[in-house]
This record gives sequence, C-alpha cells and structure tokens, in this order.
Amino acid sequence: MQFPFPREANTTTLVFFRSFGHSIHSHSLPTILSMLHRITHSSSPSLLLLPRLLSHQPFPSSNFKFPFPLSPKRLTLNLIPMASSHSLHNHINRLASEQSPYLLQHAHNPVDWYPWGEEAFAEARRRDVPIFLSIGYSTCHWCHVMEVESFEDAAVAKLLNDWFVSIKVDREERPDVDKVYMTYVQALYGGGGWPLSVFLSPDLKPLMGGTYFPPDDKYGRPGFKTILRKVKQAWDSKRDMLIKSGAFAIEQLSEAMSASADTDKLPDEVPADALRLCSEQLSGSYDPKFGGFGSAPKFPRPVEINLMLYHSKKLEETGKLDGANGSQKMVFFSLQCMAKGGIHDHIGGGFHRYSVDECWHVPHFEKMLYDQGQLANVYLDAFSITKDNFYSYISRGILDYLKRDMIGPEGEIFSAEDADSAETEGAARKKEGAFYIWERKEVQDILGEHAALFEEHYYIKQSGNCDLSEMSDPHNEFKEKNVLIERKEPSGLASKYGMSVETYQEILGECRRKLFEARSRRPKPHLDDKVIVSWNGLAVSSFARSSKILKGEAEGSKFYFPVVGTEPKEYLKIAEKAAFFIRKHLYDVETRRLYHSFRRSPSKAPGFLDDYAFLISGLLDLYEFGGGISWLLWAIELQETQDALFLDKAGGGYFNNTGEDSSVLLRVKEDHDGAEPSGNSVSAINLIRLASMVSGSKAENYKRNAEHLLAVFEKRLKDMAMAVPLMCCAADMLRVPSRKQVVVVGGRTSEEFENMLAAAHALYDPNRTVIHIDPSNKEEMEFWEVNNNNVSLMAKNNYDVNKVVALVCQNFTCSPPLTDPSSLEALLSKKPSSLFT
Repeated sequence: MQFPFPREANTTTLVFFRSFGHSIHSHSLPTILSMLHRITHSSSPSLLLLPRLLSHQPFPSSNFKFPFPLSPKRLTLNLIPMASSHSLHNHINRLASEQSPYLLQHAHNPVDWYPWGEEAFAEARRRDVPIFLSIGYSTCHWCHVMEVESFEDAAVAKLLNDWFVSIKVDREERPDVDKVYMTYVQALYGGGGWPLSVFLSPDLKPLMGGTYFPPDDKYGRPGFKTILRKVKQAWDSKRDMLIKSGAFAIEQLSEAMSASADTDKLPDEVPADALRLCSEQLSGSYDPKFGGFGSAPKFPRPVEINLMLYHSKKLEETGKLDGANGSQKMVFFSLQCMAKGGIHDHIGGGFHRYSVDECWHVPHFEKMLYDQGQLANVYLDAFSITKDNFYSYISRGILDYLKRDMIGPEGEIFSAEDADSAETEGAARKKEGAFYIWERKEVQDILGEHAALFEEHYYIKQSGNCDLSEMSDPHNEFKEKNVLIERKEPSGLASKYGMSVETYQEILGECRRKLFEARSRRPKPHLDDKVIVSWNGLAVSSFARSSKILKGEAEGSKFYFPVVGTEPKEYLKIAEKAAFFIRKHLYDVETRRLYHSFRRSPSKAPGFLDDYAFLISGLLDLYEFGGGISWLLWAIELQETQDALFLDKAGGGYFNNTGEDSSVLLRVKEDHDGAEPSGNSVSAINLIRLASMVSGSKAENYKRNAEHLLAVFEKRLKDMAMAVPLMCCAADMLRVPSRKQVVVVGGRTSEEFENMLAAAHALYDPNRTVIHIDPSNKEEMEFWEVNNNNVSLMAKNNYDVNKVVALVCQNFTCSPPLTDPSSLEALLSKKPSSLFT
C-alpha cells in the first residue's frame, strides 16, 4: 500500500518544522495545542471527529497508526494533464482576470473560485455559508494533484458551489493570508503543508482545516467529498460552536504570536550562549556520511551554513582552532555533497528544492529563487575562506542559471520553475522530473565516444541509478531513469582514462553542453514569472557580492559548461538592473512604500516585512560591493518606512504585516529561520550594519531597535537556538564592541578602485563594514557630511587624484593609509587584537 499524501505536507511534525519554517514559539505551542484540543473535545462526538478527519496528522497525543508506509509516492503526477488541457476551457471563473500564475492555473476549473477579497466575503455573508479556502502556489506538485482529482471534477465542483464560497489564494502573492491559516492548522494538528485546505466562517474565522485530500475515501480516511458533506452537516447543526471555537483559536494564536520584550535588551550572556548552543545542536544533527544537518528528506537550509561559518570565525579569532576547523569541515563537506548530488542541476546549474533521500541524490525538482540566492552566497563564503574554485564554480553555476533562464527583459528576476513537465511535446500528461532525468541509451546516442566516461562520472546505469537509498525511489517509478550524481573524484577517473584532469573536465563540460542542448528541446517546466520583492532582494545580494568575491579566483581559472566564465563586474550590473526594476515598478516614491509582487503590473498586496528586510539587505550589499550611494540612500529610506509600518515601538520587534487589512486576522512576529530567513533576523542584521555606517542619533536609534528586537526573542534564543540560527548570529554581531570598518577613497571608475574594493571583500568576515567614497562626487560627499562626518573627513584628508587609498578602522582607531590591495588584504587577515600592532 502506498502513502497517498503530499510531500508538501510532510509526514512528521519534526520534518515539517525543519523544512518549511512554519513554526510558532516553543513556549506557546503546547498552550495552543492544549486549548484547541480542549475546545474540540468539549463538543459532541460527531463534531469532535471533524477536525481529526480533516488533518493528515493525528493529534500529538493520539496513538493513531497509519495503515500504510510513510514513504510518499513520488510520481503520482504522471496522472496530471497539461495545464492547457484543463477541461478544454469549458469553464471560466473569476480567476481568469487575476495576475498570479497559480490563480490562472485554476481559471478554467468548474469550481466557482473567487480571489481573496471583499466580493467573496460579502457573498459568503449574503448566502450565510462557510468559505472553503484553498492555498497553494504554481510550482506545488500536490496542488496540481488535488486540482486534477477534485477541482476539475464536476461532482466535487457542484458540492463546493452549492454549499460554500470557494476562495483560491497564491501563498507567494499573499503570504500574510497563508500565515494565518497555516499557523492555525499547525497549532491544531501539529503539522501542515500545501495545498492548504481550510474552512472558514463568513467572518474569516477558521473552523477546521488540513492539506491535500484525495477525492474519495481511502485507507479508512475520508476523501474530499466526504469531508465537504461533513462540514456542511456541522455548519447546519453545530454552527455556533464552530464559530466560537474559531474565534477563540484566533484570539489565542494572536496572543501567542505577538510576544513583547520584558526588557529593552538581551542579558549579556545570551548571545554567546545561543551561538554556542545552536552550533552544538547543529553539530549533533550532522550527517558525517552524506553531509548536511538532519535526516531525509534533506533540505538545503543556508541559514545553518551561515551559523556554522560565523561561529567558526569567532572560534578562530579566540584561538580555538580545533573547534573552528571542525565546524568548517562539516560545512565544506555538506556543500560538496550537495553540489555533487542530484539536488544540484549539473546540466543547467542551480539547485532543486530538496532531496527525498539522505544522500542528496533524488530531488523534488522544483527550483525556487529564494534557494538560489541564499545558496550562491554560502558557496561564495566557502570560496572566501578556502580560495578553492570548486565553490566559486558552483556559485557561478547558480548565477549563470539565473542569468540565462530566470531574468526578464527589464532585469526582473522570476520566482520559480516547476518540478513537473511533459515527457514529449503535446503529451497529455506531466511527470515530475521529466525535464531533468535521462535514460542511458539517450545519453549514449547524444554523447557517442565520450558516453562511457560520462556514464561512469555521473553513475548512469541501464537499469536506472535511483538505488542509492531505499528512500530514493521506493515505488520503482524511476526505473531505467537516471538522476545525475558525482560519486568519484575527477582526478582518479582522469587517470583511468589516461588524460589530464583539465582535459577530462573539458570533455565533461562539452558533454554537459550537448545534453543541455538536447534537454532544451524537451517541453520545459512551467515558469512562474511573478516577481517577488523579497526573493529578488536575496538574489540582488548574491549577484552583488559575487562581483568582488569572484575576483579572488586565481588568474587563468578555467570554467566548464554550464558555467560560462562571466566577468565578475557583469554580475554587479545584473544586481543593479534588478534593483532598478523594483524601484521603477514596485515602489511608490510618494508614499515610500513597496508592493509585494509584480506580474504585468504590481499586485494588490502591499509589501510585507520580508520584502523590506530582504531588499534592504540586498541594497546594503549592492552598495558595499561597489554600487552607487543611491542604493544606500534607498536602503535608509526603506528602513524608515519599515519602522513606521511594522515596528512594535512598545513591545519590540517587527510584525509580518502592517495590520491595515482587516481581512488578515493575525499580525505575527516571525522568528523562525527556515527555508527563508525570518524578517526579524534579517532586520536585526540590517540595523547593525546601518548603525556601523552612520553616526550620531541615527546610529543609536538603529542599535536600540536591534537590541529591543532581539530581547523579544530571548526565550527562543535560550531554549531553541537551532530554530533561529541567523538570529543567533545577529545577537552576537550586536555584542561585538566595534565592527571593523574599511573605508576606500578614490575615483570610482578606475581599475585600482575595483581592485581595492575586491581586496576589502576578499576574506570572510561577517563583522566588517565596507564604505567607499569618491571625493569628486558631490552627492556622495554631501551624504557623508550629513550622516557620518568622520567618513567625509577621511575622504578629504586622503584623496589623491592619482591613487586609491584604503583605511581600516576599529575601536576609534584607524590604520595608516594603504595604497596596495595586497597590503589591505594582509592587514584584514590579522586577528582583531593585533590589527594595528
């Protein structure tokens, strides 16, 4: 018997919390579970069954046993028709006028869908019926499954249309709405995922919910049609109790999710303790055989890498080299295993969402922009530490993939590529991974004389290679299919084939190019061309940072397809173009507010905390790595708006939304650093960085807000540090007595200026701020005269029209002027205690 439920809705609570980042404060979860459990058990037996029937997880206290294996069937999507075949467009509903690719996918369902908004709410009130809310996203595998099985089914549509007002929400377009009801489902049932299926009262209070439901009863569990009937019966007979339960649930969640600080700052010992605890917890979950932290399914959670590298740097600075080396070895081995595994697209570059097995081999094939931006950065960090081109090559592969496939005509960066596609042009069915997998004969036909070499390098077999783990392909659905994975070292194989490593790599690159060309003729996965501000901010950061860090590659470094050897400075142009797009299309200059997303036009949704925080972070990197002063000015402007819209001035920290939309029932102070870092963690680091650039009352205000923010999450930092690794880093950054400042003075257009700026960024140091100033630029001088006169004085006193000068400052002391990039790099390599000795 096969497990029928989605990988998007994970099979264990632990995996869900680690993987998707939807968790609530550790101290509040037991309270909420207890309260909601008591509510549901205070009603009649018939009502009591409903929430349990609607969950794909038993209550945490239940001893319910699944009557089937807990290994999800991976290619159920071979039953999914192409989107263009949706009911031959016999139906059209209100979603046809929306911009979201996900909503447009459902525009021809027979379900009378509404988008989220007052029209739908008013209709529910007028008819006095409950709302069925379905939340997903365009590249969600099991959202597609539920659409075909239920939402395209006329019988299901009739039940929904007769008894409910049905609303469809794109979680990427409205993360605030998703957060409310995902939090409810998590709190009540201990887990969740997408598609998210929730029943609401006409005033939007949650009544019950779950994730994916098969259309018919299976394995002793109810199908979607049964659930609809039971919800209808409960609404007719137990309405008051349902509504009271929903209202109480929201009240309790609101209280638990909007914590306030008891003090204005963390106790002195908390930052160091949290950093150490998080490192210890991650080290305890480390997989020494295959790399990574935790067990299968394995997700690349870059914030874990951020924490381990940050902590290793701290240990190194205090002379604890064994601990530092141990942390680095775990990180580097994990990054190597990920890059060699099937989660990495060897043919086209970039990374898939996650691996279903422990060895990073067989992935869930969708590609998300937020993964690419963060992973490019951690590979850049690894290169900064090791100077090993292995890491810069992987980072380049990610960026070149984005540059080639994910950037629009005005520089905007798209959101995602689907996991599913047709095997052949015109096929009526989609399969997961069809675009990326290979049969051995196909490889032999394309590669000819080099096929044997390529097959051995990437473990290609006639029978298929998804056999490295019992979790890779438990239902034998990849029979005779191969997901490329590197299991042997190139040096050994080059020797076996009697050639140099360089020749061997050249052949591999040419083979990958041929397979890329062949793959390009296949039907492509769906591209979600929505532009999301927060995710673009993550990508802007990686493109900007690469423009200087990659200048550290050894002269004459060679690159092989899919890496194309882009000049590093070109990556800065891509970062600037993406930022220009947001400024032009997603920013209101008069109100100084962001919109959240764009597709043909800005979305109705306003910018959320993550949009401001991630974009500010990207803009600070854009400035520090060589962009103009206008990016720093805009970052400061956006921080002011963020403080006005989201800051809890009394309680500390930032809410996830403005609170201006009455249809969004929760304002949450997010702290969990999951697949994406939390807006509060990123904001804390932004505030610390800004405080190190400006002076006076503005700097003090930034620092005060950062201190107050971190105090809100004191209990989280002390009790569950592994849930907030980036916040652990932020807390430690704040306690650093004085950040290292590098001030580069000179003409911006010169090659010497570029080289000096590259030297300033050559070494890994998250507690360093780089300021560059061209004294001949009036706008720059005026900015620094107003915001930090010390910088403007340094510029005036050290300006030489024929030279570029760098100064390193810390603890109110600056080095003598340096005019040679290698001297600057040597000085920055010293420990803080010996910086000026």
